[in-house]
Amino acid sequence: MRWGTAAAVAAAAVGTGAAVLLAGRRAVQRMLHPAAVSRPQAGPVTVRSLAVGRATFTRSPESTRPGRWAVEWDEGGHAVVDEILHADEQGVTRRLVRADRGALTPGTEVRFTPRVHLGDPTGALGLPYAETAAEGELGALPAWRLDGKRGTWVILVHGPGADRQQTLPVLPVLHRLGLPALAVTYRGDRGAPAAPDGLDDFGETEWRDVEAAVRLALDSGAGRVVLHGWSLGATMVLQTAARSAWTSAISGLVLDSPVLDRPVFARRGATRAGFGRTAAGPGALAAEGRTGVDLADFARLAEGTDLRVPTMVLHSPDDPVAPWRAAARLADRRFDLVSLQAFPGADHAALWNADPDRYEELLRRWLTPLL
Repeated sequence: MRWGTAAAVAAAAVGTGAAVLLAGRRAVQRMLHPAAVSRPQAGPVTVRSLAVGRATFTRSPESTRPGRWAVEWDEGGHAVVDEILHADEQGVTRRLVRADRGALTPGTEVRFTPRVHLGDPTGALGLPYAETAAEGELGALPAWRLDGKRGTWVILVHGPGADRQQTLPVLPVLHRLGLPALAVTYRGDRGAPAAPDGLDDFGETEWRDVEAAVRLALDSGAGRVVLHGWSLGATMVLQTAARSAWTSAISGLVLDSPVLDRPVFARRGATRAGFGRTAAGPGALAAEGRTGVDLADFARLAEGTDLRVPTMVLHSPDDPVAPWRAAARLADRRFDLVSLQAFPGADHAALWNADPDRYEELLRRWLTPLL
């Protein structure tokens, strides 16, 4: 269904005429832009006080989240906090891991974000890497390459609204296991070729850029590859494993917060992009028509019909973007290959932040038999 038809049908259904068509069109533009599935902007949290190794913030849903988080503030400020040391109605005290950019002072308004690590693998983690590029159908796709002694490589695919920095938290695990890694880009990323229509296509075209990264790994000496993706990056990973001409070289998949239910994802994406129910309906239909996706084929992928390799799905039952029930359905249908690991209370594609130690241990244990 193309954009005009989908939006017209939706507008007729809600009976709001041209105004809904206009709102739906605006919604689809924002839904198909990568920022649509990033974390919504929460209100600022204020630093109440600081002491050695600890910071106290005003109480909010953000400041009381368990796990490890960055706090950012204007002019590039960045710090990292983790465990909650004390909490009451007056404030929340957390362990201050580091303040690496700018001066964190009492009274500063901060935002909690998942971006604990910034920069490249060497600057953020002390891991050596090289800049390389996969040759995609639209041009060169920059990638970080980290060497290792194993013959199996791990290809890391970030989600929309993020960049390669999203892959940084898992690199130490891969390094300890001796696994070479490629943290890749795809069309529309900074430094990569633009998408022909300037929009995110829900993985329908981007998966071919992941396939280009598989070719790069194989040409560079990999015997097998494991694909690890976040959000729509996880969806691209699933599409690559089913559709690529090099699928026989893929030995496993790690899907972090995968988008497996397109209609629900589209409606939630419209809502998170700032549109109410009136615009979200037509926006969702318009998004599906705009990308020209074959919904039946996508459903086949989401059900695991063509799945051939061991797959670990990491997901939150409380994910506000990608519904848990779709991941549970995949695990139920393909119990022979799929291991589903729940991270209750975690936000979309922020599972590592919610419980870094558990995330890394699950990844280590799952990867070990594939070495």
